[in-house]
Amino acid sequence: MQLIMNVFKFFIDAGPTVMLPVIITIIGLIFGLKITKAFKSGLTLGIGFAGIKLILDFMTTNVGPAAKAMVERTGVQLDALDVGWGSIAAITWASPIIALLIFAILIVNIVLLILKKTHTLDVDIWNYHHMAIVGVMVYFVTHNIFLGVGSAIVMAVVTFKMSDWSQPLVEDFFGIPGVSLPTVSALSSLVIAWPLNWVLDKIPFMRKAKFTIKDAQKYLGFFGDSTIMGLVIGLAIGFLAGYDIKSVLQLGVSMAAVLVLIPKMTSLFMEGLMPISDAAQSWSQKKFKGRKLFIGLDAAVVVGNQDVITTALIIIPLTIAMALVLPGNRVLPFADLAVVPFRVAMVVALTRGNLLKNIVIGLVVTVSLLWCGSATAPILTEIAKSVGIDLGTNAMLISSFASTAMIQSYLVFIAFTYKPLIGIPILLAVFAASWYYFDKVKKVNFKVTQND
Repeated sequence: MQLIMNVFKFFIDAGPTVMLPVIITIIGLIFGLKITKAFKSGLTLGIGFAGIKLILDFMTTNVGPAAKAMVERTGVQLDALDVGWGSIAAITWASPIIALLIFAILIVNIVLLILKKTHTLDVDIWNYHHMAIVGVMVYFVTHNIFLGVGSAIVMAVVTFKMSDWSQPLVEDFFGIPGVSLPTVSALSSLVIAWPLNWVLDKIPFMRKAKFTIKDAQKYLGFFGDSTIMGLVIGLAIGFLAGYDIKSVLQLGVSMAAVLVLIPKMTSLFMEGLMPISDAAQSWSQKKFKGRKLFIGLDAAVVVGNQDVITTALIIIPLTIAMALVLPGNRVLPFADLAVVPFRVAMVVALTRGNLLKNIVIGLVVTVSLLWCGSATAPILTEIAKSVGIDLGTNAMLISSFASTAMIQSYLVFIAFTYKPLIGIPILLAVFAASWYYFDKVKKVNFKVTQND
């Protein structure tokens, strides 16, 4: 036992760039990959983490002092920099308990499938990080491995059931049959959107609004490009910080570079996990032959929809404006502005493209992202430091529109960290009531269940 503990400690002390290849190689071998392919996948992830770490260091070095100066000159207290979902994913995969959380989520999916309590076969292992980060943060706060794993399990159950319930939206609006989207970054908005859409439907003006996509597109275009957004945001921060023109231009180009480089480093994560995901899909299909299943894919398959893109391009500038005036907000929106389409995709499907309702619901979702992101930024920052990311002495806090900024993740996180003996039963009771409503009252996917 002591030998095992010493080996475990060695890899933890060596840091995530060493630990990640080992963990991913082991997962790959379990799913039947050859040792060479499994190791290459793990090494690619390690390289991706190293790249993201360098970009984060670069970003905080440049933005940290500028944001601090901006706060001092304007009084706007935005001291939590949005570093993007890719950075949060890297932090999640670098956690020493990530292997335990990933296996727990996978086992939950298999058990629910065996019991016929879900129809979603989630082969998108890359996006497990959205569920796992809650377990990482709960464990970091409570130092209780059971609460950490338990929170990830609850996230998994909620996510797979929400995927089932929202699958008709994916099929009817986006025209993709047999597919569900267990991507928390897209699903979580429905926690707000479902009840709010019901309320808005009671208002005739909102229900019958005729504001169209073509009306909105007249005012968008060039400024919808993420590189241009990075440039503009950098220039604005530099100007508000009181920098001279040369420094303002340098900051603008640096921020544009960050928005170009982060997706490229993140793509290494996806490249490394693709063989693992493919092997997991093959393994699952062998085990569940003859079942009517929805293949759980990344929400990226729907964010290119014209209604989604148009809604997102309207929400993005409003998000920046809202961040400046929203009481209690500490988050400076930046890297995750590029993935706002993920946050509004299922909202658009729910409203069936009603652009006015999309904007209203989208802004309410944005408020929740800013508030929840502000509340959990200090914890996220400490976790980043614990996995070896040096944020520097002038650095701000870090946040994102991912992790526990998403309302679904935040509610589970709070239930498991703030008086869990009270919070967990309340959370489970609300979820049980939702399960009864969608499965027994609305009978979502009732025909699929009958055909199993």
